[in-house]
Amino acid sequence: MDYLTRLESDEAWRQEEFPVTRNKVFLAHAAVTTLPRVVGEAMKEYTDRSMTGDLEISRVFTDELDEARQSCADLIGAASKDEIALLGPTSLGLSLVAEGLPWQGGDEIVGYFDDYPANVYPWMSLKRQGVSVRFLEPETPGAITLDLVKAAVTSQTRMVALASANFLSGYRIDVDAIGAYLQERGILFCVDGIQSVGAFPTPVTHADFLSADAHKWMLGPMAAGMVYVRRELQDTLRPVLLGAWNVKSPQFIAQEKIEFEAGARRYEPGVLNAVGIVGMQASLNLLQSIGVPAISERLLSLKKILVSGLEEREFVVLSPREGASASAITTFSHPSRDLGALYRFFSENGVVASFRFDRGGKAYLRFSPHFYNTAAEFERVFELIDRWLAG
Repeated sequence: MDYLTRLESDEAWRQEEFPVTRNKVFLAHAAVTTLPRVVGEAMKEYTDRSMTGDLEISRVFTDELDEARQSCADLIGAASKDEIALLGPTSLGLSLVAEGLPWQGGDEIVGYFDDYPANVYPWMSLKRQGVSVRFLEPETPGAITLDLVKAAVTSQTRMVALASANFLSGYRIDVDAIGAYLQERGILFCVDGIQSVGAFPTPVTHADFLSADAHKWMLGPMAAGMVYVRRELQDTLRPVLLGAWNVKSPQFIAQEKIEFEAGARRYEPGVLNAVGIVGMQASLNLLQSIGVPAISERLLSLKKILVSGLEEREFVVLSPREGASASAITTFSHPSRDLGALYRFFSENGVVASFRFDRGGKAYLRFSPHFYNTAAEFERVFELIDRWLAG
């Protein structure tokens, strides 16, 4: 019996592997994940080591960091672990790209104003250097297509900066197609990958930069993550955070010349979030043992159950229902009922969801289950909704 099949047939085992399921229905992985058992135990084992040993000579500073870099590279299809810096949160990686490139007055960045703010403010801040920022205007939230990008770029466009999936609607862009188009035109492509990495394939074959923290779909702890920098651009993207780890300092003695370490290590200025990286490595091992394509297939099958049940109860689903733009995020509204009240009702009854608003102030609820959630849990959610609607 494979892992995903066992989740539906062995509830005791599922609750052991994902302890949150013992008393909650957790549907908020697009916010901050709950940790699987293997992740929590890996972090606990590391902290136990920390109480009894010399951390400076621990494997975590040698083999384990390289293992984590390789796992991150494998997950997104990077050419080498040397293209991965072990930095989180996502905003840090995006800011390093924004501040480290040699911009010139008149350069243009194309982005999306209603992306998560972490993928908006770093680009807006470049206006002080004479860089202009143009924002795409899709017809529905997050619905950014290749045609929309094609229509927006100009001869002045130096970079396109987009999220792989929109945090509100869950619309998933075609990272590879957009990246290939931009690469042909010599336009850089930076991806905020936090809403898809771990849940859906997010290839960097045609991306130049990607940043993603582990605390959503990778099922890892907060402030551990990855920053991908294409090897060919590492001499162009200057590190803006400097320390003893990324500037060569033999025997920890400062040198007269700043010379960076090879590969993406040049973006890691000092001691890393070791316990978080250990936890992230455990979560990546879990994801890769199942396989991201299999996870994606399951997430879309669970989505069908959610969408069907919501629409039967007259909720209006904002998110794409199926196809290449669909993700594990299902965001919905109601034409007449107070979603804030439903959110509070869920919280009182052990259902963890997210309450969000669009720019116009319209309220939405967002479900974002992961592969370990089950149809039986959704039945519980719909029972609660029926009680709430009847009340």
